[in-house]
Amino acid sequence: MDRLSFFSSPLFLGFDHFERLVDTMSKAQDDSYPPYNIEQIGEYGFRITLALAGFRKDNIRISQENNQLTIRGKQDADPKATYLYRGIATRQFIRTFVLADGVEIKNAEFDNGLLHINLLRIRNESMIKNIKITSPSEEMSSRDLQAT
Repeated sequence: MDRLSFFSSPLFLGFDHFERLVDTMSKAQDDSYPPYNIEQIGEYGFRITLALAGFRKDNIRISQENNQLTIRGKQDADPKATYLYRGIATRQFIRTFVLADGVEIKNAEFDNGLLHINLLRIRNESMIKNIKITSPSEEMSSRDLQAT
């Protein structure tokens, strides 16, 4: 049986990628590790900052697939260390953010245990496009012209 969704309405033609994004977001774990901030930088900039105490730059991987930004981190515990109390997490994590269309990753910086990912929203000018209405006979002659 097919699954019905909000995006199966005929009013949402071509929005199937949004449905995939919603599915991805709903499957994502609601884990609070690592903690992060999202801040506005200027009119078109954003910064995601993750607190990664104990991680090194080479323990972190950042990737982007379509509109999904994924940060992965894995650090190995020191096998020689003997802890009396262990409050700093050394576990692996995956943190995912869904980016809006028109948002691109500018760069990433790692400084003093904080990973900063700088994003930029590309400002697209609004564009109005007029669509020409033709009759079936005009459409046929335009197809004949394109075929030659």
